[in-house]
Order: sequence, then C-alpha cells, then structure tokens
Amino acid sequence: MHTKAKKNIQKLLFFIILTLASLIYIYPVFLMFMNSLKPFGEIVRDAIALPTLPEWANYSYVIDKINYFRLFGNNVIITVTGIVGIVFFSSAAAYILDRRTSRYTRIAYLIIITPMLIPFQTIMITLLKTMNIVHLSGSKLGLGFQYWGFGIPMATFIYFNFMKTIPKEIDESARIDGASTTVTFFSVIFPLLKSVTVTVIVLDVMWIWNDFLLPLLMVNSNNSTKTLVLAAYTFVGQMNTKWHFAMTAMVLAVTPSILIFIFLQKYIVEGVVAGAVKG
Repeated sequence: MHTKAKKNIQKLLFFIILTLASLIYIYPVFLMFMNSLKPFGEIVRDAIALPTLPEWANYSYVIDKINYFRLFGNNVIITVTGIVGIVFFSSAAAYILDRRTSRYTRIAYLIIITPMLIPFQTIMITLLKTMNIVHLSGSKLGLGFQYWGFGIPMATFIYFNFMKTIPKEIDESARIDGASTTVTFFSVIFPLLKSVTVTVIVLDVMWIWNDFLLPLLMVNSNNSTKTLVLAAYTFVGQMNTKWHFAMTAMVLAVTPSILIFIFLQKYIVEGVVAGAVKG
C-alpha cells in the first residue's frame, strides 16, 4: 500500500510538472491571440490584460490588407512542393542505404545526414547568390525546392532508423515474384512507412509553413510571392509597429499548422516509437 501511494504521488508530481511546462509554452500563444482582439491603445496600456471588448474587425482588416487567401495559396504551394520532395527522396535514399550495406553506402549516409550539423546562417549568403544565378530566387517553386536540401537530411535519418524494423525477407519475396527494386519500394515497402511518413510530414509542415528567414531571403521582394509569416512582418516598422494587426496576422498565419499538428500528433508518437523499437 505504501508503494502504491508513493507511485501515485510520483505520478501526481509528474503531472503537475508537465502541466506547468505546458502552460509556460502555451502562454505566449494565448497572449498573441488575446492581443489580436485588442485595439492598439489597449495593447500599449497593458499587453497582458484581457481585451475590454473583442475587436473582431482586426481580422477582417488584416485578411483584406494582406490578401490572406492569395498568401495562403503561396504557403500551400511552397509547403506541398517541399514535402513531396522531402518524402520521396529521403524515403528512397533510406531504403537503398539500408538494403545495400557497404562501405560506400555508409559514407553516403554520413554525407547525407551531415548537413543537419551545419547552421543555416553560415550558408545563407552563399545560398542566396547561388539561387540568383540559377534564377530560383523570388520563385515559390524555387523556395519549395530549396527546402528539399534542408529537410532531406533529417527525414533520411528518421526513415533510415525506421527502415531497420522492416524485415528484408519482404524484399526477397517480392524479388522472387519478379518485382524490380523500384516496384518493390513503391508497391511493398513504402505503404509500410505510413506512420513514419506522417511523422515526417507533420514535422516538416510545421517547419516550412512557419519558416521566416529563408522566405525573407528568397521571396520577400514581391508581394505576390510572400508567405503569411512575412505578411505579418509588414505591420512591424522601425518607428511604429501596429501590434494589434501584427498579432492578428500571426494568429492567421500559424493557425493552419497548429490544427494540422493537433489532428495528426498521435502519428508523431507512433512513428517515433516504431522507429526507436527494432524488431
């Protein structure tokens, strides 16, 4: 009985700690939403107070001002382009690297995942100049292609570890039935990667959709190619910042990715656990 009570106390303390940690992370998001419903004067007077009377007009103004639905379409194009390339190339690379073990594949694996260790800030100027040379700067598709290079290393690492849980006998059976390597991967192996694929998609959607620095460098020169996060930045000025509109724009920008995460978060846990447990 004493042991059971001790375990219950430990669970309660663990629950309290997790709750407090969650509140710390959620509070800034709550402040952002709350201030999006205030007029500018209320934010200046007290940024942490509840709004006296919700200003829903902030949302209609920002939606019209930034041409929200066009920018939403830009985000969709950039994100989908990035996700499709990351999932396709990283899953295929992980399959070959796992199934054809040799000194060369081990070297290739190290080369692929090494960019995870390189900070983006160290290469951003070189990247910008290179994209200007190949005429991919200022392009929504071009920006999506660039996310391939930044997203494939981590995705390959995740797929590679998950691939070890899939028996190689499955490949041998498909080969006996006359299937080529390509057919085996797309028809047999890739459907088995569902949970880890959803994990990669959710994580990368959160990253690409809400990214600021790379879009700022690549597509900020033209209003027709901007993303939602960049549009929120237009309300921030050197001499005067329209905080109520900036907060509103940020709520509109991040809400789609938050909803995706909420609905698909269980797959993240499944994918991580499945990749961590071999057998």
